[in-house]
Amino acid sequence: MFPRRLYATAASRLVTSAKPVDGFVGAIGNTPLVRINNLSKETGCEILGKAEFMNPGGSVKDRAALFVVEDAERKGLVKPGGTIVEGTAGNTGIGLAHVCRAKGYKCVIYMPDTQSQEKIDLLKMLGADVRPVPAVAFDNPMNYNHQAKRYAESLDNAAWTNQFDNTANRQAHIETTGPEIWAQTEGKVDGFTCATGTGGTFAGTTRFLKDVSGGRVKAFVADPPGSVIHSYVKSKGKELVRGGSSITEGIGQGRITDNMQPDVGLIDDALKIPDADTIHMLYRLLDEEGIYLGASSALNVVAAYEMAKILGPGKTIVTVLCDGAYRYQSRLFSRKWLESKGLVDAIPAHLQKYIVLA
Repeated sequence: MFPRRLYATAASRLVTSAKPVDGFVGAIGNTPLVRINNLSKETGCEILGKAEFMNPGGSVKDRAALFVVEDAERKGLVKPGGTIVEGTAGNTGIGLAHVCRAKGYKCVIYMPDTQSQEKIDLLKMLGADVRPVPAVAFDNPMNYNHQAKRYAESLDNAAWTNQFDNTANRQAHIETTGPEIWAQTEGKVDGFTCATGTGGTFAGTTRFLKDVSGGRVKAFVADPPGSVIHSYVKSKGKELVRGGSSITEGIGQGRITDNMQPDVGLIDDALKIPDADTIHMLYRLLDEEGIYLGASSALNVVAAYEMAKILGPGKTIVTVLCDGAYRYQSRLFSRKWLESKGLVDAIPAHLQKYIVLA
């Protein structure tokens, strides 16, 4: 008989007292807060990423998807067997498709035809009726959001969940993401930053952290090229300047949404993040941390890195790791695509080994 031995193994570290949850919906949220080790060492700060790619549908948008559907249910807008309709650049649609499957609803998604094929394929695999349409500005009646609204209105027992201006989206982060971050840092968070698309994640999380800390937590909004949020914040609401375009998907905005509007006054600063910095960080995180993230997540980490340098050593900075790179890998790791965007040279030579697709 061999003596029993105790090992400090990876398996032993994973043992928790968490109880089983109720299906897909019950698994949303309570994601880990991951220390970005090398950036933390460089800055003398704790740089932490909320691992939203560990939600059951693979992204932060699972939270909003659940809250907007349950909001429609409470208001009596959709009944059993009904249809949920949304205009989305991808991840909210994926979250909605999962939630609709779990709750027994049909799901129709209108999306810009600029989105990755991986997202479109996944939506179809989840049973969604996917309708790609030309990408046009919000003030155009053929914008994907307006088309989604009109289609929902043409159906019986259907709800347009309106993720951009339905503040149930923001409420998801006031009730879940913000409190989780506060608890996981034991109230020691000093700064929060992320980019905005609908504004729900940034605004809701910022609102909770500002309220619970008495305003102590700083909030920096991150913005990609082609979005107006940076100019709006820097001009104190006087300008909405849009210039250029970005490789990121699902973030950036041409207006101030209803989710964002109540909390604009809480923003302490805005950071404009170039695509070159985003792609460099994406490859760096893969190489140094073993974390395989999409471009919007990499942009958020760049923003956290910059925020840490601004606030100085000893601070705890939290950002959002929205989703994984597997939804964009045919682009982000393709030499031809990177060359078409002028981004190959932004990736250091020692990291170009990860450019494995033609």
